[in-house]
Amino acid sequence: MNFFSINTLLVHIPLGKQGYDLSWIEAVGTLCGLLCIWLASKEKVINYLFGIVNVLLFAVIFYQIQLYSSLLLQIFFLLANVYGWYAWTRQTSSQQVELQIRWLGTRARAVWGAVSLIAILVMTRFIDAIFGHFARLTVMLLNQFGLTAQLPVLQPDAYPFWDACMTILSVVAMIFMTRKWVENWILWVVINIISVVIFTLQGVYAMSIEYIILTLIAINGVRLWSSKALQNDGPHTS
Repeated sequence: MNFFSINTLLVHIPLGKQGYDLSWIEAVGTLCGLLCIWLASKEKVINYLFGIVNVLLFAVIFYQIQLYSSLLLQIFFLLANVYGWYAWTRQTSSQQVELQIRWLGTRARAVWGAVSLIAILVMTRFIDAIFGHFARLTVMLLNQFGLTAQLPVLQPDAYPFWDACMTILSVVAMIFMTRKWVENWILWVVINIISVVIFTLQGVYAMSIEYIILTLIAINGVRLWSSKALQNDGPHTS
């Protein structure tokens, strides 16, 4: 059995007109992703181990289906998971105080919001060109490492604004999670709701179900981390 091939079927799910063939690699990658988010909501450092396995397997999937921009996003998530694991396990007294669960300060929240909005608008305007450059860069890097990759024919983005929202907010949410800011869970709720709608419209029903579960986990994360933030002297206002 070739575990890493998307053609190695685990089960056929009777969803939609044609159903959905779930491969072993997608099933394991998805399970690791769910465990990562659940354990993160519980503030368990081991979440990053499952996160790393998740992004590595999804990177293999995206390579096989030629979604190179998504592959590059997984590379960012890999680096963020490694950094988050390092940051959460540092034992210095100053680091432990800094990485208590807390709310982002009002001023910092406004800055992050403005930067995110600008980035979303820019990516919405230039999303096809940006992803085209990402795809060419990915193919070049893969070929440099001895892998045979060809640039696929890229179609225009079906939902440029919402795709830009998911991409930019995912990057911001991952950064927030590594710093233990409660707002990361609010962003994940927004991202997951958008994902559910987009995947449903595109007929990818299995992924829609996955993101419904992720939405519920993220809502629980907001609840748990908000409570802990209040215990750590409440929301910051600076």
